[in-house]
Amino acid sequence: MRYITTPIYYVNDVPHIGHAYTSVAADTLARFYRLLGEETFLLTGTDEHGQKVEASARAEGIAPIDLADRVVKRFQRVWERLEVAPDDFIRTTQPRHAIAVQHLFRALLAKGDIYLGQYEDWYCTPCESYWTELQLDTAGHCPDCHREVSKLAEESYFFRMSRYQEALLAHLHSHPHCIEPEIRRNEILRFVEGGLRDLSISRTTFAWGIPVPDNPKHVVYVWFDALINYLTAAGYPDDAERFARQWPPTVQIIGKDILRFHAVYWPCFLLAAGLPLPEQLFSHGWWTIAGAKMSKSVGNVVDPNQIIDRYGADPFRYFLLREATFGLDADFSEHALVRRINADLANDLGNLASRVLTMVQRYGGGRWPAAEGAAVALAGEVAATLEQWRDAMAHLAFHEALKAVWHLIGRLNQYVVENEPWALAKVAADRPRLDGVLRDLLEGLRCVALMVSPVMPGKGRALLAQLGTPELVAPAWGGPPANTPLGETTPLFPRIEIEPPVTGPPPTPAKPHSTARPPAKAKPAAAAQGGPPPAEPPAAPGLIPLDDFARVELRIGVVQEAAAIAGSDKLLALTVDLGEPAPRTIVAGIAQSYTAADLVGRRVVVVANLKPAKLRGVRSEGMVLAAGDGSGHLTLITAPAGPPAGSRVR
Repeated sequence: MRYITTPIYYVNDVPHIGHAYTSVAADTLARFYRLLGEETFLLTGTDEHGQKVEASARAEGIAPIDLADRVVKRFQRVWERLEVAPDDFIRTTQPRHAIAVQHLFRALLAKGDIYLGQYEDWYCTPCESYWTELQLDTAGHCPDCHREVSKLAEESYFFRMSRYQEALLAHLHSHPHCIEPEIRRNEILRFVEGGLRDLSISRTTFAWGIPVPDNPKHVVYVWFDALINYLTAAGYPDDAERFARQWPPTVQIIGKDILRFHAVYWPCFLLAAGLPLPEQLFSHGWWTIAGAKMSKSVGNVVDPNQIIDRYGADPFRYFLLREATFGLDADFSEHALVRRINADLANDLGNLASRVLTMVQRYGGGRWPAAEGAAVALAGEVAATLEQWRDAMAHLAFHEALKAVWHLIGRLNQYVVENEPWALAKVAADRPRLDGVLRDLLEGLRCVALMVSPVMPGKGRALLAQLGTPELVAPAWGGPPANTPLGETTPLFPRIEIEPPVTGPPPTPAKPHSTARPPAKAKPAAAAQGGPPPAEPPAAPGLIPLDDFARVELRIGVVQEAAAIAGSDKLLALTVDLGEPAPRTIVAGIAQSYTAADLVGRRVVVVANLKPAKLRGVRSEGMVLAAGDGSGHLTLITAPAGPPAGSRVR
């Protein structure tokens, strides 16, 4: 079984982009393994005990469990909206968890790995971390969050972590991939090699926690309590059969801020209990804003609910896993998110799906052609992409997996241009080849839909339904039988035609450009010593602001057909593919420089948002760009091979 976990999230906080990132990654990995047919178990949940929760509840005048219940609902609602679908949602306030914690505490106490002593050290309440004098920063504050710490001295139970230092080092050296990325493993190696001290695991200064067995004035310290959730959810200690099938975790995904607890404390607890260690701990980076760490005090924390409201869950999931290298920090901006939506989702995937499905409706009766006689020219390329995708996903290189899929999307767009289904449809003898091309495109698009489905489950299902193949199966070449009907075709990814805010209320459409003259500037006062005011420099003639130019939408088009227009020796009617469901007709005044035959297959630059106009009775839906030499000869502005039809020229 593939057992995948997120950390359990602390209920003294509200869901933010960091929580969403971890959970979306874990959910994507779980969906990937399920798609391949592997038994998979995804765990997430909430950490609900501790001094911070008790203090926050007291400040509100409510019971700690009431505060926890309220915040838990917020997390569960966000996961529903993001389609994060855990097999279990564990809460540390559940009775099953108290049983597991107290069972392990008794077991380690009985074998001498837990003992009662006196604790005295520096404690950071926000981080719930303990530090020696030498570990504090230069200001005497917490080395992690740099806030004030307090001196604690109290009776405490200790876990003999020092006893397991060498065993942990041996494990780290013999399992080089047990912590990823490598920089995090090296960080932990240095920490452990510096020496491990015994760990205080109980408190008497607050009451909101699991009582220590047989000594109820102590409650279990929050990290000993919290980390055991992974055991609880696997059936520990009562369901031996389930535990044997599920344990150990395949991968535990965490943020780098809780690395030490999971990479040092947690394996030492398991070593003491004689239990197998997790196969891999993957510590991802942080999302920053303009290079700065998100902070409630700064006010730059990103609320996933706002992003979902503005752009939808699947585009948000895609952005998180495509924009960042999983394991490193990345910068978040809504501008970058909108660019990804428009370029990757609307232009690339959305346009490909629309043009392929439209052509099958138009030229194939809305049904899958027979496989017999199909060209299957793409089969090898799709197989190579599938191999790259599987390898990258298994190694949590989500951005690399998606990069491979988008390379295939570009290849499918290119395949349309190379084979010109619209031309094949005009020749009866080309029917077998047309069927083969359409079958290839449908099959490639089906594999794309399956590969993106772990990342974008909603859009993946929608695209598969439009293809008439709703089954979530392991992606491989070999689609449905002939005459399988397509589903209803609807746009998958509408373009975002707005200027996104970084924070604040939902965005509004960008204001249209105004041609009104701006108000005159006030004249500057004369100089103190007298004399006329300085003259303002004259405006440069013919210059336009950048905003004006940005309104012009230039796109790459591929000329499919060209024909003379009756009664004109200057105009040609071009049929141009712009990556849209149907090609456009564009009238161009280039007949004295090009013959119709010269133009077919040319990759031209088109003004795509020009208001349609009728020229010699022909409706023109754009303009192709050309340069003149002054003598009347025109040269088309062309685009090199590579970007598919419809790509934006910037």
